[in-house]
Amino acid sequence: MLPSAHSGGRADSYLICATPRTGSSLLCGLLESTGVAGRPESYFRQPDEEAWAARWGILSQSDGAFSYADYVQAALAAGRTDNGVFAARIMWGTMAEVVSKLATVYPDLAGMDVDLLQRAFGQTGFIYLRRGDAVAQAVSLLRAEQTNLWFETTQAAHKEPEREPHFDLDELRARVHQVGDHNAAWQAWFAATGIETYPVLYEDLDADPVGITRGVLDFLGLELPGTAEIVVQHRRLADHLSAQWINRYRAEEP
Repeated sequence: MLPSAHSGGRADSYLICATPRTGSSLLCGLLESTGVAGRPESYFRQPDEEAWAARWGILSQSDGAFSYADYVQAALAAGRTDNGVFAARIMWGTMAEVVSKLATVYPDLAGMDVDLLQRAFGQTGFIYLRRGDAVAQAVSLLRAEQTNLWFETTQAAHKEPEREPHFDLDELRARVHQVGDHNAAWQAWFAATGIETYPVLYEDLDADPVGITRGVLDFLGLELPGTAEIVVQHRRLADHLSAQWINRYRAEEP
């Protein structure tokens, strides 16, 4: 059984398992603000790995390559808080890449996904973040793709979209199906591996971000320091246009 408040164990690490536009940036910011729950980022998203490797100084000067074993160690250093807890965010599809690459580092565990993850990250907890309203999620995803405006923090000035969004029924339908497929894939993977997740629903996170964050900390066996506060660091992007698109999709989708 993975660590939880019920088992009394403390996680060495945890992975936020999600699909796009489920509030993962919001949850990452909330957990990082505690100072005891790691610094969750998308360290293992393949298109970003070279940039992370360059930031961490592990790129070969001769050919720009890097050792995946070195990459994992650098990610652990970047994603840990002072108490040693590591955190990362992983979308569906990335998980298969991670375990495949970890198998090159630990070939004796090839094909054993959970064992590979625990060898690399220690005792690992899994937070399953999803959204109850797939249409709202699809609308948020399409708008983000069209505008390249994925999130805003409370510390930064308001950003203008790079392009104006436009309603597209076919594209929205495709993203509704994508959300369903990726959630089904996560659930199948959890079942196949026997992983006990801590489920978080976006709608609950949006309504009570501090309470949901405390629940995650309890599951991981972590205590919020007495002087620490859980701080919301991201602004909500959904607006009247999102609501219009949701209503239009439901009216037009056969």
